Amino acid sequence: MLAVSATCLPATIADVRWALPAAVSSLLAGRVVRRVWPAVAVFAATIAVGVAILVVVPALLAQAGTLIAVWVGAGLLPWLVGVVWRQGAELVRAGWSRAEQLEREQRLTAEQVRLRERARIAQDMHDSLGHELSLIALRAGALKVSPDLAETHRDAAEQVRAGLADAVDRLGEIVGVLRDDAGGQQGRPVGAGPSDLVQRAAAAGVTVRLTQSGTPSPTASAMHDHAVYRVVQEALTNATRHAPGSAVEVVVTSEPTQSVLRVVNALVPGAPAAGASHGSGLPGLRERVRLAGGTFEAGRRADRWEVVARIPHAAAVEVAAPPTATAVRRRHRRRVSRTAVAVFLVPTLAYAALVAAVGLWRHQVVNRAVLTADAYASLQIGQRRTQVAPLLPRRQAPHPRGIAAAPGVVCEYYAMTSDPFDDRSGDAYRLCFREGVLVTLDTLRS
Repeated sequence: MLAVSATCLPATIADVRWALPAAVSSLLAGRVVRRVWPAVAVFAATIAVGVAILVVVPALLAQAGTLIAVWVGAGLLPWLVGVVWRQGAELVRAGWSRAEQLEREQRLTAEQVRLRERARIAQDMHDSLGHELSLIALRAGALKVSPDLAETHRDAAEQVRAGLADAVDRLGEIVGVLRDDAGGQQGRPVGAGPSDLVQRAAAAGVTVRLTQSGTPSPTASAMHDHAVYRVVQEALTNATRHAPGSAVEVVVTSEPTQSVLRVVNALVPGAPAAGASHGSGLPGLRERVRLAGGTFEAGRRADRWEVVARIPHAAAVEVAAPPTATAVRRRHRRRVSRTAVAVFLVPTLAYAALVAAVGLWRHQVVNRAVLTADAYASLQIGQRRTQVAPLLPRRQAPHPRGIAAAPGVVCEYYAMTSDPFDDRSGDAYRLCFREGVLVTLDTLRS
């Protein structure tokens, strides 16, 4: 389409009827071709060729304004209309596509809400109920070794402790089924911290010591406080499950930009390591700390089990949400509005710039083709071309097309003035020669 338009536009110099196929092909090019800059380059090159023809052929300068109007009106303007047409259709398609996407998202949202609630329940079950069950199992173990208890009661206490341990393991397995990556932050009592957990564990018979250093940050995020609570809670739970009776040391260091947690307990010979259980405790902690922007490490250090977490005070940067339907519609509408404004401004400015440029060139041509009134008055019929040549300018002025001379007659045109504000601006002298002899002298009024 662009090739057809680029071919038809210069042809309007010979016949203005070529403007119709040029306009149709330009309109279809704007409607079909999505890339803008190739089309702009084609139209710019085509119009540049037309302007060059006007410059090279002075006889065409008289019709420069008309030809430029035809090129802009049959080339650039229909193409911009086609672009607006295409963008309007794209806006409609984008609207329907967005409506279908919103319908799909509504169905997915309901499913995500259900899964998120399952994840919240699973996380609370593991963090809260698992911790409590471990403390109860520890109390049952302490009851078993009590010297004042009968052997029958000791066996019962051992059965209670073993049953609670199995329950905690089964709870971990169930949590592994229910839990997904979108764990909630519910379940932590308001204002609770590591000291509350340590006091409860000590009341249950755990030998635990808490060491806190540094000044807690008053600007720490809720995600930071929740992660600190869960790390200490899960570390104490693992210690009571996998190393009952061993001393536990909890160290909380508040640094200027982060909190460093370190929980250490001695390993009991023959007991499984904390990471060997089937629950989701340590992996869940690692994921929770990662979401808070920190790092988590847990493993054996000689004969001790150590958990280390570094949690920044500031919340992790969230990924920007995708653009909403309103933003998408607004962006498409701005695009269509800008193109609609360009339909008026671009052809107008292009026409004005081209007319101004050709007008300046025409003024330069006319300025070198002025025949003074005195020189014209001295010319006489019958003089030979060689006699009048010293009186004539080196260049001829542009003249209207369609003025035909008689067979064997050659006519020359010279401007009366180059002043655009003179009443004679656009008027010309016509000198016609036959076989080198001046045969007619007359004036042409614009």
